Amino acid sequence: MSLDAESSQVRLLPSSVDWLIQSRASHALPRRPGCTTTCSPVLQSYVGFDSITSQIEKKLLKRGFQFNVMVVGQSGLGKSTLINTIFASHLIDSKGRTQPDEPTRQTVEIHSFTETVIENGVKLRLNIVDTPGYGDQVNNENCWEPIIKYIKDQHSSFLRKELTAMRDRFIQDTRIHCCLFFISPTGHSLKPIDIVVLKKLTEVVNVVPVIAKSDSLTIEERIAFKHRIKEEMAFHNIKLYPYESDEDDEQDSALNESIQDLIPFAVVGSEKTIIVDGKSVRGRQNRWGVINVENENHCEFIHLRNFLTRTHLQDLIETTAMIHYESFRSKQLLALKESGQQQQQQQH
Repeated sequence: MSLDAESSQVRLLPSSVDWLIQSRASHALPRRPGCTTTCSPVLQSYVGFDSITSQIEKKLLKRGFQFNVMVVGQSGLGKSTLINTIFASHLIDSKGRTQPDEPTRQTVEIHSFTETVIENGVKLRLNIVDTPGYGDQVNNENCWEPIIKYIKDQHSSFLRKELTAMRDRFIQDTRIHCCLFFISPTGHSLKPIDIVVLKKLTEVVNVVPVIAKSDSLTIEERIAFKHRIKEEMAFHNIKLYPYESDEDDEQDSALNESIQDLIPFAVVGSEKTIIVDGKSVRGRQNRWGVINVENENHCEFIHLRNFLTRTHLQDLIETTAMIHYESFRSKQLLALKESGQQQQQQQH
């Protein structure tokens, strides 16, 4: 209320809510014809900000993309061959023993290879990390430690660069975006070492399990083997990528569910080309027939490749940064803060 000095009478002012409504109405933006609710304003002429997507694309294409893959599994499961098959080029050579007199590895080694592949003008810097020696010893106790240490070291290196005062505009990313875990097709299910290592790996990296050389199994054996592995992973609460997210829409959720149904992917790799129905395809010729790695009736390689390169490549990179790296970063910064507080207390 306010007091009118001339009439000495009390005059009621419009409530603040009414005033706000009137003010908004007087400054309302033009609505689209037929729009009865609040709508976006209609542009009177072309502005040009819709080109922001092409601006971003131009910068990204010039800079290129980085994708870091780690392969974990025993020697002889075709890790190098599968990587070469996925990216349709010979990128890495096998690091397994090829000669009888070649000594066995006493520890797990970490070998990193970097290649740049280009497809339709898109440049992808592919960093492949192999782990020869894993699971090849008689005593495999703690054989996963060098692998976990390497993954954490990449997070630590990125964090140091990120906290540097004069840091680079674009920090080279060596964090592992995807770990392909190779399961041997022999046996009834997962081995005890597989369970232990999978639980350790899923805490620090996106893990995608594959059944190696699945052509050694019949269709019925493959279905039963996958079912037992799924049951064992569920029993041991092993969380695999892709993860559930509240941000996913119905389309993303449906896609992720289809991927989760396929995991572990039963795959076959081959760098050799054979002729099938007059077409050159990657596969193998056996006495009992032909295996076409891109035929989904023969194996699930095509689903794995599409998953890694066509539908989830960017999400693997983002999930590494937003989940695994952020978890590591938070723990490190919290430990640094607590260490600083302890030093201050000791000084006083």
